[in-house]
Amino acid sequence: MSTPHPPRRKDAAQNRAGILVAAVTVLADDPHASIDTIAKAAGLSRRAFYGHFEDRGALITAVIAEGAERFNAIAQSVTDDDPRSALAHLARGLWGEAQHVHAAVAVALNDKLARLTAQALAPVRVRLLEICERGFERDVLRRDIPPAVTVRLVEEAARSVITHLDPAQTRGHHLAERAVLSAAGLGWQQIDDLIIEGEKA
Repeated sequence: MSTPHPPRRKDAAQNRAGILVAAVTVLADDPHASIDTIAKAAGLSRRAFYGHFEDRGALITAVIAEGAERFNAIAQSVTDDDPRSALAHLARGLWGEAQHVHAAVAVALNDKLARLTAQALAPVRVRLLEICERGFERDVLRRDIPPAVTVRLVEEAARSVITHLDPAQTRGHHLAERAVLSAAGLGWQQIDDLIIEGEKA
């Protein structure tokens, strides 16, 4: 007969999860929020916080890792055969996730954390490269530069939208899709058609 885990261990896991949830919520309002503010939002003391995270940097790392899991899952769910539709679908899915925690995502995309975030989102980049290579081969995405360079342009376009535009002011304009598809070489009329198709799906 197996021995159940002590309640203390369960409470510790719940406290850690609570800190992560609180961090995303608090950072969405204030990207520079302190440990004390985050711990208070989680209903815990500063001491309890340090029982789970060494410092604020460790917490941010954990927030990025958890968010990356969701982003990577979205990338894997994109199975459209048409590279243009796949790219629109990917941009739509990632933006849909990012806009709920806009400021927290902006923190993750900060220049100081760029390398860490890039490593966590490696599966997204792999999927994006597959799409751009397929689009290059089929002559439906830009062919004036190599697919790997298109990937970088697409990433920077998406990053600019996430870090510099307020979702509340841009809702309904599909700016993430427009920025990504434009970077991939599509004209605005093609982009409009893809957005309309996506809304019907």
